[in-house]
Amino acid sequence: MTKTTVAALYHFTRFADPAALRGPLHDLCNAQGVKGSLLIAAEGINGTIAGTRGGINTVLAYLRALPGCADLEHKESLASEMPFLRMKVKLKKEIVTMGQPHVDPTLNVGNYVMPEDWNALISQDDVVLIDTRNDYEFSIGSFEGD
Repeated sequence: MTKTTVAALYHFTRFADPAALRGPLHDLCNAQGVKGSLLIAAEGINGTIAGTRGGINTVLAYLRALPGCADLEHKESLASEMPFLRMKVKLKKEIVTMGQPHVDPTLNVGNYVMPEDWNALISQDDVVLIDTRNDYEFSIGSFEGD
């Protein structure tokens, strides 16, 4: 049985003309049998797509060839069947809704913290940790005593 590859991705970069990307990307996905949803905005791209290994590789290579997208990262999983009915490529004001379309998330970023350094960081007196998980995320991601 052939498994369906599912790829989740987002990448912040500045697209000068996001509308010009929509048609060719939609056509490529359809030609490769890739289905799912991709959101394109001036700030970048976000979405989840599924298809054959080859189809996903072709679409990811196309995305990485776009200006500013060479280092686009994605996460993958496998599904026993196609999880999507069709391919949608939508133009949006923001790829991750923050209600601030003029904020550039590539300009004001924090420092990456290695997992093994996390506890030491949040134990510092001058560090405040704000938990932004919703109720569902909290219920599946909590430990005893939290």
